[in-house]
Amino acid sequence: MVRERSPLNRRAFLGCSPAVAAVLADAAAVAAEGAPVTGASAAVYTKIGAKPFINCTATVTVNGGSRLLPEVIEAVEQASHYHVNLDQLMEAAGKRIAQLLEVPWAFVSSGAAGALAHASAACVAGTDPERMQQLPDVTGLKNEAIMPASSRNAYDHAVRMVGLKSVEVDSVEELKAKINHRTALVMVLGNRFDKVRLGLATVAPIANRAGVPVLVDAAADYLIVPDPYLAAGADLVCYSGGKILRGPQTAGLLLGREDLVRAAFANSAPHHAFGRPMKVSKEEIVGMVAAVDAWVNKRDIESEYLEWRRWHAHIREVITEVSGVTAEVAEPTRGGPFPTMNISWDPDRIGLTAGELHDLLLDGTPSIQTHAAGSGHEFRFRPVAMKPGEYQIVADRLAEVFRAAPKRKTVKLRAAKADVSGRWDVRVKFAAGEADHLLFLQGDGNRVFGTHVGSIQRGPLQGTIDGDAVSFRSVLSVEGSKLGYSFSGRIRGDRMEGALDLGEYPAATWTAVRHGQGGSMPTDPAVSGKVA
Repeated sequence: MVRERSPLNRRAFLGCSPAVAAVLADAAAVAAEGAPVTGASAAVYTKIGAKPFINCTATVTVNGGSRLLPEVIEAVEQASHYHVNLDQLMEAAGKRIAQLLEVPWAFVSSGAAGALAHASAACVAGTDPERMQQLPDVTGLKNEAIMPASSRNAYDHAVRMVGLKSVEVDSVEELKAKINHRTALVMVLGNRFDKVRLGLATVAPIANRAGVPVLVDAAADYLIVPDPYLAAGADLVCYSGGKILRGPQTAGLLLGREDLVRAAFANSAPHHAFGRPMKVSKEEIVGMVAAVDAWVNKRDIESEYLEWRRWHAHIREVITEVSGVTAEVAEPTRGGPFPTMNISWDPDRIGLTAGELHDLLLDGTPSIQTHAAGSGHEFRFRPVAMKPGEYQIVADRLAEVFRAAPKRKTVKLRAAKADVSGRWDVRVKFAAGEADHLLFLQGDGNRVFGTHVGSIQRGPLQGTIDGDAVSFRSVLSVEGSKLGYSFSGRIRGDRMEGALDLGEYPAATWTAVRHGQGGSMPTDPAVSGKVA
């Protein structure tokens, strides 16, 4: 449990706390079972063709979030044997969590993103049944959500999906000017570990005076009693259940002002309103209560920090024996409330890119998932979702791969077979659907740079030409998201075509024709208007 302004527990740092003893006992159990991801329990995945791995990426959703606490597993299993009225269960769970965390009220949502959506619906429609049914049509309702530029991110979508228009501000003056009768809420990203422009401390007093609810997205944060965001003027705070709390991965918490929290639940499942698709099961509700109870009454985050630092120290000691490898521990930051370690290497002595290292680790036995990616030579190690004992496996495997790596590979690009300078009309074929884009390119030997105009936005582009092979990348910013487009293909005179890597989204193909050479102008008037 963490309480605001409480001194550090010296016994935790001496390794004598009950939490450390439990961790060591867990480590012994893991050792007795053998390799953590190759035992019989992994068959639930392997028998259908999925491959489990050691998770060095902490609690990111795409890699399965965190590990459920034993208390949570037990609670979920027990809850599965009985039926209960969900309204009654949520009332009881909200009361219990509110007591544990000393907040006005609480509700278990479908993840932190679900909490953001339900909170937004509450701020717009309250518990008026007609307005609840009207969403996401916000005609005649408050329809704007103010968001500081420093808080914009891909999860803004959870607020916008209710029908709200995002209004970005980047100064106190802008914030004051933009608050009006259409403002439903102000959304701020949690920032316990970083100072940011227009953080909660600056935003809350202005919004409070205007009577506008303040919603904080604190998904990755751990719980503190009393809650620092509510104390600083927030009305509502969202937390993820499947991150550092180690509750159900698809559950979250909404805490704060009782009328708005209750309204958020009214707008969610099992009620027939906007949030009906974002269902939370009886097992998840009970599991979240168990996770919060364990956090407050049993867990010691300072001891867990100590354990993770010990893992860092061991990995650093093992891998830095390889010439050219360095590892530096970093303190907690916004969105990552735990110590991490940046691992880097000298490409002149270790001829691997981060992307190549990632594939070697993931394809090995046991499989190891990391943040290593791209053409660089570093990645961040995040320990939170790992089992005791796995850090030793990771250390040994990293050292093995680094030692076996070739020296720096010198790649000499072939002379470009064509000048790509000019305007290109592009047809992108997605896995479902098509779109017309534009490329404005300039070639300089083997280098390519320019502008990519997408369906909505435009962004800078750069890459290379190797003979007739082209490769370039752009990033288009849409709302709070940064969308990466990695083009690769071949050029044949006034035509190019190839594959398009869209990161987390399904891959696409692309065909480009030099403008005026048999190609057609994009038919999308939004795109045409941007380049007129």
